[in-house]
Amino acid sequence: MKVRSLFVIALLALILASCGMQGAGEKGTEILSANQAVAMLKNTDTVLIDAQPFLTYKKAHIENAVNVSRADIVVNTPFPNLLCPPEQLERIMEKRGISDDTSLIVYDTNKNMDSARLWWTLKIYGHDNVKVVSGGMNALIKEGLKTTTDIPSPSKGSFSISDFRENMVISKKEIKALINNPDPTTVIIDTRSQEEYENGTIPGSIHLNFEGNNFSDQTFRPVRQIQIRYLEEGIDYGDTVLLFCKTSIRGAQTYLALYNAGYRNLRLYDGAWVEWSASPANPIFKPESKVFQITESDNS
Repeated sequence: MKVRSLFVIALLALILASCGMQGAGEKGTEILSANQAVAMLKNTDTVLIDAQPFLTYKKAHIENAVNVSRADIVVNTPFPNLLCPPEQLERIMEKRGISDDTSLIVYDTNKNMDSARLWWTLKIYGHDNVKVVSGGMNALIKEGLKTTTDIPSPSKGSFSISDFRENMVISKKEIKALINNPDPTTVIIDTRSQEEYENGTIPGSIHLNFEGNNFSDQTFRPVRQIQIRYLEEGIDYGDTVLLFCKTSIRGAQTYLALYNAGYRNLRLYDGAWVEWSASPANPIFKPESKVFQITESDNS
C-alpha cells in the first residue's frame, strides 16, 4: 500500500508538471480556511451565510450571519431536495439582504454539505462570488468569532438570475443512456455510505464516500490530498464526473471538493438515488451479489 501511494504521488507530480493535462481549472478558489474567511469578512460588501436549519440557527450562529437553510433552496416534489426554481432563490436571497454584487461566505455544521449545496445552487444560476468555509461554524469559533441568538434584519437586496448552467446537472434519462452506451471518459461516483452502496447502486458507479473529503474535524482535506484520492481511482481531469447520493446533498459536497481541486467536467444527478430507485424499470447493481436487478424498460 505504501509503495502504491508513493507511486500515485509521483504520478500526480508528473501530471501536474506536464502541459498535457486536460480540463484542469484553477485550484483552491472555492474553499476558504476559517482564517481566510475572517479576513474577508472585514470587507463591508461581504455577507456571511449560515446554512443550518432555521431552528438550529436560532439557537446559535456566528454574529451577523444571515440564515439560508437547505429548506430555502430546494423543492420536495416529486422527490426531496431538488433544485429550487430561480424565483425562489431570488426571493430568499433578497430577503436576506443579498444583491447581485454581494460577496458571499457560507458555513454550516454538517460536514460542509449544506454550504456546498448552497454554493452549487448559486453557481448553477450564474452567481460565482461565493465561497465555503472549511470546517464550518466550529472552525470560525476557533478563529475567535462569537456566536449569538440575535437575528439580523438586513435591508432588502436586489438579486436576479439570468443564467442556468445545464452542464452542472444531469438527468435520469441521460444516466440511463450512459448505462446503455458507456463512455470510457465518463465516471459515475456514488458518494453515499458503504452500506447504502452495497444495498444497491447505479450500474457502473464507483463508491467514494463523501466523508473521505474531510478530516475528522470536518475541515476539507487540502487540494493535493483530494487530487490523490481521485487519481488513485483513475479519475482524471479530462473525465466527465457524475455525482449522486440519496438526494445529492452529499454529492454536492464532493462536487465542491473536486471543483476546488481543479476538476471542471462535473455534473450532479439532482434526482439522485431516491428518483433512480423509485422506478422498477431502472437497473440496480448490488456489488455484494454482483448482479443487476432489471425489469422492463420505460421511457422515463
